[in-house]
Amino acid sequence: MSSSASKTDESVVAGYIRLLRPKQWTKNLLLFAALVFSFEEIRTETVIATLVGFFLFSLVAGCVYILNDYVDRERDRQHPVKRNRPIASGQVSPRQALGFGIGLLVLSVGSAMMLNPLFGVLCIVYFALNVSYSFVLKHIVIMDVMTIAAGFVLRAIAGGVLIHVPFTPWFLICTMLLSLFLAIGKRRHELVLLEGNTGSHRKVLDHYSVTLLDQFNTIVTTATIISYSLFTFTSNRTIHLMWTIPLVIYGMFRYLYLIHMKNKGGSPDRVLFEDKPILITVILYVAAVIVIFSIFE
Repeated sequence: MSSSASKTDESVVAGYIRLLRPKQWTKNLLLFAALVFSFEEIRTETVIATLVGFFLFSLVAGCVYILNDYVDRERDRQHPVKRNRPIASGQVSPRQALGFGIGLLVLSVGSAMMLNPLFGVLCIVYFALNVSYSFVLKHIVIMDVMTIAAGFVLRAIAGGVLIHVPFTPWFLICTMLLSLFLAIGKRRHELVLLEGNTGSHRKVLDHYSVTLLDQFNTIVTTATIISYSLFTFTSNRTIHLMWTIPLVIYGMFRYLYLIHMKNKGGSPDRVLFEDKPILITVILYVAAVIVIFSIFE
């Protein structure tokens, strides 16, 4: 095989990997929340089950990205950044990408069903929800951010299903509110960044204003902090979880600071890894939860 053919094959393989957008997989780390908050359940089999579930869930999410890129390929070719995506750039042909996505979805969902039938059902629901979002719900004001939040709640539930532990309603409420907080911040960032040219990007932005989104975030921030505080006291776990409340408050305030003062928030996963105070806060939070559970339970 010639070196040029080898490089072409490597380029196509790289294109298939890029189609799955592995950088977005950080969102699926929420599946590990059940393991962290069920410290006594951390065993080799539960860790392996969560790891496998994480990758399967990420592959299902990747199939949504493939479908989006396939449908939007003509529009992406006119975009200064999105034109570099595998399908839009011609790195992977549209037909091959669609076939790859269908095959991967069947394989991933089938494997998820074998791992845990209920987890498999949640993967199907997640895929259907995101397809609905891509084609309909993202164009409906308020429903767009609520759908994003629902996706994160499904991730949290899926993590609990994998290791057979129930979640308290307060934890699911906290997950939903925190997801709304991030989604609203993302919409605000888009609105500020695009200013008067909102309609050419997301039609739904025409129905938002910075003032309205700031009001939304005020409500959600308050509700998240109160809900998390109640969760630490009413989750039937050690009351010492209350010591993590300041970390949650600081993390949310820091994120608000980045949104309002630094015009960030468009990509929460990027903020997590690029902003050292938030990254340190997340690490300290996880460490604190593990230490508290190991000492007081």
